[in-house]
Amino acid sequence: MTLENRWRDRLQTDHPEMSPDTRESVVRWLLGEHPDRWETLEPDRQNAFEAGLNFRYRILQQRYWDVSPEQAYRNLMRRLGSLAILRQKIRTWVATSRDRQRQVVDVLEEVVQAMLDRDRHLQQQIRWIAQCTDDSRLRNALLLTAVEEYCLRPVRNQPLLVYRFVNYLRRSHRGGLTQVPGGEWVKQVSEEIVVGDGDEPISLLDDRAIAEYEDIEFIADQQLQRELVKTKFATYLKEKVDPVAATWLELYLQGYTQEAIAEKLQLPVKQVYRIREKVGYHAVRNFTLKQAPELVTDWLGTSLATHRLGLTQTEWDELWGGLTPTQRQIIDRLKAKDSIKAIAEQLHLKVSQVQGEWTKIYLAAQTIRNRSSDSSDA
Repeated sequence: MTLENRWRDRLQTDHPEMSPDTRESVVRWLLGEHPDRWETLEPDRQNAFEAGLNFRYRILQQRYWDVSPEQAYRNLMRRLGSLAILRQKIRTWVATSRDRQRQVVDVLEEVVQAMLDRDRHLQQQIRWIAQCTDDSRLRNALLLTAVEEYCLRPVRNQPLLVYRFVNYLRRSHRGGLTQVPGGEWVKQVSEEIVVGDGDEPISLLDDRAIAEYEDIEFIADQQLQRELVKTKFATYLKEKVDPVAATWLELYLQGYTQEAIAEKLQLPVKQVYRIREKVGYHAVRNFTLKQAPELVTDWLGTSLATHRLGLTQTEWDELWGGLTPTQRQIIDRLKAKDSIKAIAEQLHLKVSQVQGEWTKIYLAAQTIRNRSSDSSDA
């Protein structure tokens, strides 16, 4: 039984009153944008992945499922406020600030709101939840669950939220002696927060731990997605196109030039360029739109946003001049990172129509690239 089906059965058992649509939305949210990645992981990482899903699911069940949005929000604040180390640090800071009437929950609300506005991971979660369900009540429950799970992630044996609190202080209260009120003693405050003898100080000016954590998380997630897409695409090429195309892809992603690939495959360079075009054609027309369009075309140096579909400025101007108004709108919206489904809704078209127009655009660009290549060969 697949991981997806196991979670469907579990939700059916735990919440038989849940509608099928809601059940599917929760399963989709839990497994993430790339549910098949679980199958590509090593056994120990599969266990860790499933443990993470269980942890997130327990949070949803215990505090946010089937309660009012107001109560769910209070549950979040109560849970985050129960972190002893964070509560102590907030109280220490409040004691050294001018506004000594502020409560822990007031500061927590500001920190969480700042995270929702700025944090890359939470911004991605907001977008993903919006794709999973249109139910505003369910969206609220899933978002609060995601916020709590993220805030509790350990960084150097402390919850991530502790570092986010420090980040919040650094942005909202810059150092320096400015606007010192007359008639008051100037108070010297250390750049470090120290709660007790057993705590290590956290610098308000040093965000290395935060930056390192974000980079490691982002890079690891990106690498996992790339490996998943590469495996699927290579399999597709081997089965549907030509085993040589799959070999070309592997060598290309290792950084080999077309000339070096030609030497390894013992093929003419011109034929290797044709293989690249064939891979690009199948990537866009048959595979990429369903998986990761920008990722695959970025590999091939023909992405829309970064490489202008592999065209020079003159060639791009030629392509643009031959496009219909609808095709130009599609390009503009793809550059803005809109999904095919979102573009279809905005332009009042079917998804298949948008896919068809995008295929025409890419093939027109490929024709221009091939023509230029033939001219240079001549």
